[in-house]
Amino acid sequence: MTTIASTLHAVNKRIATAAKNAGRQPEEIKLLAASKTNPAEQVKKAWQAGQTIFGENYLQEALEKILVLSDLSIEWHFIGPIQSNKTKRITANFAWVHSVDRKKIADRLSRDRPEMLPPLQICLQVNVSGESTKSGVSPKLVADLASHVAGLPRLKLRGLMAVPELTTATALQRSQFHMLRDTYDQLRQDGFDLDTLSMGMSEDMDIAIAEGATIVRVGTAIFGPRRYLIPEELAARVAR
Repeated sequence: MTTIASTLHAVNKRIATAAKNAGRQPEEIKLLAASKTNPAEQVKKAWQAGQTIFGENYLQEALEKILVLSDLSIEWHFIGPIQSNKTKRITANFAWVHSVDRKKIADRLSRDRPEMLPPLQICLQVNVSGESTKSGVSPKLVADLASHVAGLPRLKLRGLMAVPELTTATALQRSQFHMLRDTYDQLRQDGFDLDTLSMGMSEDMDIAIAEGATIVRVGTAIFGPRRYLIPEELAARVAR
């Protein structure tokens, strides 16, 4: 039977191979285990196997895991869409937020971040595919949003994040990752102190690493196929 320890080992080996093929050092890329829909017991197994960075998409689900696993040294990243009424609980429980795409949300995160905690680490989510169903700021508007976030207290702007179009067309995937890298490079040239490109998942992390990813968000390759909530469960969770 495949264990989480063995899948983690395989993912880390894949990251190392992709890095070397791209002329990079494996240490340049951090693995974020995307643990949404996976129970706390699975997260603990991954932690016991050496994984310390975990990303969650759904706030209520994440808060339940954070409470259960509070005795473990875990760095929690919020990687899902952000609702205005959830910012206070996000800022109190997460070290990073990867999905800021509006000034209003950035303002609320800045206002709500507890003063006793370090600055909240921020990535701006960019809509590199242009899909109307995807969250993210347009590449043309990233610089304006970056300027706004960089000036807010209690936040530290670290870089950019993207979720490219789901496709088997490698050239299209690569072009969208490349677009994010170009946007990142332009912001750095313009004086922004950035060091993070959060891009690449189970299916496309190799291409993302070739294009400069510093964080890859991997779920299925570690935990296996996700169990998605049935409508009744989803409704109950959203209502909390």
